[in-house]
Amino acid sequence: MAFIRVEPVEVRVRTDWFSGRPREITWGSERLPITRLTAVREEASAHPVITGPRTLFEVDTPRARLSLSFQHRSRRWTVTGHDDEVRTAA
Repeated sequence: MAFIRVEPVEVRVRTDWFSGRPREITWGSERLPITRLTAVREEASAHPVITGPRTLFEVDTPRARLSLSFQHRSRRWTVTGHDDEVRTAA
């Protein structure tokens, strides 16, 4: 698996009401349900002062594996990378 880093693209993300886990991504006119959450990394103590803390998520969708970033200060979701190969659990 090789993530391709991309210029951050702002997206809308629907999250679970109680856990805050991403459930669905709206990218332009396309809606992508999240089939699996593969990794979570919180960057609460090591972050640039200008941008503030963020949380990174790696998620699987039916089309690709995406790297999502949530900026806590601006409350913005962005896609920062993708991998077109979606691996299914064997």
